Amino acid sequence: MLPDVDSLALFVKAAELGSLTKAADESNMSLAAASRRIALLEHRFKASLFDRSSRGIELTSAGSALVKHAKDLLVDINKMQSEMTDYETGSKGVLRVMASTSVMTHCFPYDLAKFLKKYPDYRVVVQERWSDEAIKALLSAEIDVAFIINGSVTNGLELYDYETDRLCAVFPKGHPLSKVKNLTYSSILDYEIVGLESSANLMRLLAMEASKLDKVMRTRIEVRSFEAIQKAVSAGLGVGFLPFATEQAINLQDNNLIAIPIQEEWAKRRILLCVRKDQSSNLILQKFLEAFIKK
Repeated sequence: MLPDVDSLALFVKAAELGSLTKAADESNMSLAAASRRIALLEHRFKASLFDRSSRGIELTSAGSALVKHAKDLLVDINKMQSEMTDYETGSKGVLRVMASTSVMTHCFPYDLAKFLKKYPDYRVVVQERWSDEAIKALLSAEIDVAFIINGSVTNGLELYDYETDRLCAVFPKGHPLSKVKNLTYSSILDYEIVGLESSANLMRLLAMEASKLDKVMRTRIEVRSFEAIQKAVSAGLGVGFLPFATEQAINLQDNNLIAIPIQEEWAKRRILLCVRKDQSSNLILQKFLEAFIKK
């Protein structure tokens, strides 16, 4: 038998607060009732979960192992309840979507708003992830749709063109390349780069194009967002790269930066909408594809 969900929630709260008394108060139960719930958990797992002292409680090694699983389980239960509430309140369905950072700063949010305005009874849950993460989640059926930048392995998926975008190089004003009329990637590679983490499609593309030029891309710092690239470039840590749509969405002037589009053909990237091939019976997905696939 699985542990009682309320008891697991109490256990997590006690671990976070370092006090069973405070956890009982926040859970609207007596200390005696809370103590019994913890005792039943310890009996269920045949292990002591807390070390108790006059200063409060601390997790034992068994408790530390359990708290992570308990948190994950509570998150999953919350998601389950949220999805089932949609059906209870009359929603016609839920669509789970992952979109890369580049897509989120493109026209996707506006297209999504139009779709939801047209179909108010549908619910679309969106998470921002790297392209490879979104593909992995789609293949394992964790999500229904992935918006990615071309370059990921997409075997077994149906692909549709959504949009295109062009990469820009970002410099501090006054940088030697900031006034070059015909900027080339080769000239940029003479300087250190501020990049995303190496697993990002953008970085793989930049590294591949550098190798074609028989040059090495020297990355000084790796960050996890385009906003962080902007700040690092502004601080003088190197040259950055942003999708054109992202460059348009943020105010580079406030950080004394300028962006120059890279005119080489490889810098024009395809944004793809991906779905599994076994989803033809999903009505909300078919409506979504009709709205998002560019004719």
